[in-house]
Amino acid sequence: MSSYRITGETGEWEIVVGLEVHAQIVSRSKLFSGASAEYGAEPNTHVSLIDAGFPGMLPTLNEECVAQAVRTGLGLKAKINLFSRFDRKNYFYADLPTGYQISQFAHPIVGEGVVETELPDGSTGRVGITRLHMEQDAGKSLHDQDPTRSFIDLNRAGVALMEIVSEPDIRSPEEAGAYLRKLRQILRYLGTCDGNMEEGSMRADVNVSVRKPGEEGFRTRCEIKNVNSIRFVMQAIEVEAQRQVEIWEAGGTVDQETRLFDHAKAETRSLRNKEDAHDYRYFPDPDLLPLVLKQEWVDELKAALPELPEEKRARLEREYGVTRYESGVLAAEQAVADFYEEVARDADARLATNWMLGDFFAALNRTGRSIEDSPVSAKGLRELLGLISDSTINGKIAKEVLEDMVETGESASAIVDRKGLRQVTDTGAIEKAIADILAANADKVAEYKGGKEKLFGFFVGQTMKAMKGKANPAMVNELLKKLLAG
Repeated sequence: MSSYRITGETGEWEIVVGLEVHAQIVSRSKLFSGASAEYGAEPNTHVSLIDAGFPGMLPTLNEECVAQAVRTGLGLKAKINLFSRFDRKNYFYADLPTGYQISQFAHPIVGEGVVETELPDGSTGRVGITRLHMEQDAGKSLHDQDPTRSFIDLNRAGVALMEIVSEPDIRSPEEAGAYLRKLRQILRYLGTCDGNMEEGSMRADVNVSVRKPGEEGFRTRCEIKNVNSIRFVMQAIEVEAQRQVEIWEAGGTVDQETRLFDHAKAETRSLRNKEDAHDYRYFPDPDLLPLVLKQEWVDELKAALPELPEEKRARLEREYGVTRYESGVLAAEQAVADFYEEVARDADARLATNWMLGDFFAALNRTGRSIEDSPVSAKGLRELLGLISDSTINGKIAKEVLEDMVETGESASAIVDRKGLRQVTDTGAIEKAIADILAANADKVAEYKGGKEKLFGFFVGQTMKAMKGKANPAMVNELLKKLLAG
């Protein structure tokens, strides 16, 4: 991976980053109750007695959440622990009704794994995964509803989370961004988390420290809590690392603490002293038995996994001849890859690639649409490309047709017929147009024959203009060469 250094008064410093990503598990109900896990409901409408912390309520483990955690571990090439255990993590906060969070501490469901990353410059790297454990989310405190009181919404309380903890392998903001993008891509392909950072279903705690290049061990780290966008994670790393460099160079020491990132002011602020594990008084949850998985069940889940991003990229390159860069764009989202394959499977693959990455994506961006709500279906785009391939229309006319398809929702053939756009392949008609142009530009014909070959493009343009863009470009080129040589 590329090196990244902060330069201070005493020279260069190296950044050391590890990320703890909280990913909400895709599940209809919560981790230990039957309440809905759907986002966006009215406050306190998706709350069971278990979520509200009523005495005597017993948690019941959601099997689908366990399966989703295992699928994620398999997608991260990680060890699946057949034995795991739930613990109580004790702390008081207003939106945690029980006074403890059910989590996994000593025995997580997933062990060591790896995420392979790729930066825009083409360099690659590997970020180790320390563990993945399941835990329940807390509720949400609302401080902007009343001038003197805070309100509590428990809809999120008890929602199933995966905490994915990386090794401190990240050495730059760019690497952190690449890791988060790849992790989110894997989760979305697996269908285990929707990766929507704006809604809070994926958020990161960012652990940052600095050290001198070549220095053994790590210096004191600070944790920046609940950062909810990749861009903000990258900014927070840079801001916090610079703060720590200035402290060390001034002769001070960095305190281990939890901080918040204020992106508007581009600064981190102290929230509380960083707790250690013993501060939470972890102990096994007495209401839940240890979780014991059968290897056969894990094997069944592995066999049913979808094709993952790296595998898909390799296959697209192999089957459709796309470049490494193109496969990265096409496989970035499962929906995009599926759309592309539906277009390219029965069409010229190179033509499909060029149009997907060019005019089609441009049309989506222009109209603010995603691939899921594209005004042009994969079948519709394939039909358009077919009209190019069989010389019904040329590429220039096809661009005009695509714009109409986006605006009207009509099929390509219907637009071509309605507007009379079929390409002229009648050699007689093209020859007559060329002859008229050559006759009207005898001086330029003489210059061309005298060695000014760049004028050929002028004759092509004039011919296409005379035929209102409908002439077959290949035939125009061929007939022009023939007539100019005569």
